[in-house]
Amino acid sequence: MSDMVDSAVETKDQLVANLRRVIADAEELLSATAGQTDSKMAELRSRAKENLVLAREKLADADAAVRARARHAAAATDEYVHDNPWSSIGAAAALGILVGVLLGRR
Repeated sequence: MSDMVDSAVETKDQLVANLRRVIADAEELLSATAGQTDSKMAELRSRAKENLVLAREKLADADAAVRARARHAAAATDEYVHDNPWSSIGAAAALGILVGVLLGRR
């Protein structure tokens, strides 16, 4: 289960990093074409700027939502462990034994 969570977090981090690189590249492209005065180019630059602003806002919103869900999950887990300490210890021990058996088979 932990591997799946780690994989999901890593995938999200890679997606965020890739999206940030795309935004940075698009901004660099806009800067490089700033001297172009063709009306079609100006229209494309304008649309690109709008889309970049929108992409940044959505990225910030998604990041905030993921952080809020992670905080909520951590708080719920903390509350559960405090309310059920022996169940939590038993579950952790069982998981540890299972991982030990699986690693011992290699």
